[in-house]
Amino acid sequence: MQILSLALRTVYNTVWAHMRTWHCWPWAICVALQRLFSREQSVGAAITPPATLLHTDCIHFLYTGASDAILLQSGGKFALVDCAEDSHYPAAKPYLAVPGWEGYVVDYVKRVAGGKLEFVVATHTHSDHIGGFDTLINDPDITVKRAYVKRYHNATMHRYEHYYWDNDECYVQLLDACAARNVPVVQDLPAEPIMLGNLQCSIINGEHRHRRDENANSLGLLVECRGQRAVLASDINNVYGDEQRMAQQIGRVDLLQAAHHGYDGSTTLPWLLHLRPRAIVFTNDMRRVYATLKLRAKLCAGSRLIATGQHGGVVAQFGEDDISFHAIGERTEPTPAQKY
Repeated sequence: MQILSLALRTVYNTVWAHMRTWHCWPWAICVALQRLFSREQSVGAAITPPATLLHTDCIHFLYTGASDAILLQSGGKFALVDCAEDSHYPAAKPYLAVPGWEGYVVDYVKRVAGGKLEFVVATHTHSDHIGGFDTLINDPDITVKRAYVKRYHNATMHRYEHYYWDNDECYVQLLDACAARNVPVVQDLPAEPIMLGNLQCSIINGEHRHRRDENANSLGLLVECRGQRAVLASDINNVYGDEQRMAQQIGRVDLLQAAHHGYDGSTTLPWLLHLRPRAIVFTNDMRRVYATLKLRAKLCAGSRLIATGQHGGVVAQFGEDDISFHAIGERTEPTPAQKY
């Protein structure tokens, strides 16, 4: 019954997220026809092999299965958005007995960022986004100056999440790790941009709303540099109309991280029609990206679609006129799941 309940909940959210966008289809068709007759081109440059990326302005999309770990870099400074799935799960929640990637993220931060992070951002309390943070922050060879963490209220947790997610456990472990290492936690999220070298990072969807769905509570990040704009959408969806609300505020972008790893219910028509990204990055294997989303992306934006799983991670580097993409080319075995 629990599996059936989760399946029905997923179908309901997906259908409802799109039902509220039905009126956008004529607009989407007009945009597609305009692209066809104007011969508008998407990003043309191929993914290049790993390059020397010291002292550049870029975004590292690590390959951590179908979870998120994104390293920002500018002027020799670094920040981390989410920290991938962890390998530890409550014994009472066997559905979370999945391999973790926290070891790889910790190693990457040490090698590339020298173990020094200006800040970390926890987008929402699902373990495939913040599960690895306690391991990273507690590592004695890593220094985190501050943490931006959206407030979480267990009372708003949906019934199905009690069975399938360890929201409260991950949230408490993250805050405990920050307390143990004296990392200041910012929960009154700033409206003004956060600067990291040349990167201007603005939090989107940061207001807390009492919703029974952590994906709907997910925050995102708008990263701007050298006239280029990128949106890291985490797991933002349109169940409550968030994509429609935010799309007009954000406007056109050059790069979009597809929300929820390329699953349906996110990256809806209004989102794509307003943002019109030239490239979309999926933190997943391309074969697991929903075909309906690929169709919408091509129809509305003509975007180039890039999956971290195809390249062992991807680095998006801000240039003067465009964003170039480099393969990280690293693949590692995740850590086996362990009860606690």
